[in-house]
Amino acid sequence: MTDATPAPGASKSAPDDRATAGPFDDAEANPVRPYIDLGGIKIMPREGLNLRLEVEEQSQRIVAVGLDYAESTLQVQPFAAPRSVGLWDETREQIRQQVRQQGGRVEERDGPLGAELLAEVPVVGPDGQPGRRLARFIGVDGPRWFLRGVIGGAATGDVDAAARVEDLFRSIVVVRGGAPMPPRDLIPLKMPSAPGAA
Repeated sequence: MTDATPAPGASKSAPDDRATAGPFDDAEANPVRPYIDLGGIKIMPREGLNLRLEVEEQSQRIVAVGLDYAESTLQVQPFAAPRSVGLWDETREQIRQQVRQQGGRVEERDGPLGAELLAEVPVVGPDGQPGRRLARFIGVDGPRWFLRGVIGGAATGDVDAAARVEDLFRSIVVVRGGAPMPPRDLIPLKMPSAPGAA
């Protein structure tokens, strides 16, 4: 492991096998698979997976997709990105600062998808008592897009649950589209059309 990290935004951060093992670009996805189409991303249905759309109250815009799976949660967001530089290095630094401002702890480590953050975030429990919640922040730079994930629940510590949630993240297809978009803009998400045969 080296301490030499490139300047923020200098390089793309993705597993070497991203194009064949995911997360996939729309051009790389298997066209015959029965994906759930959410606009900016497509999700492969699987046993035990529950999907939630997170909607911004004021604009009624879908801002994230929440996936409940393997006693864990995975929140994903696709962003537009430049063709030649990545966003994950810079985004990790922003997350690190936000967690620390909230009084949490955060450490960077090498995960199966590359660099990730493990954060301990202060929360107020259901009984009103202060507590801490563990979250893993993962990210992959693709061609002209960046996919960010936040993992909570069992997959923050349990190896089996983590492997299942990482596999779910890698099965996601990002649909960047051809329209020009400023980097860091959320790629538009939409309600799924009528569900196909599961």
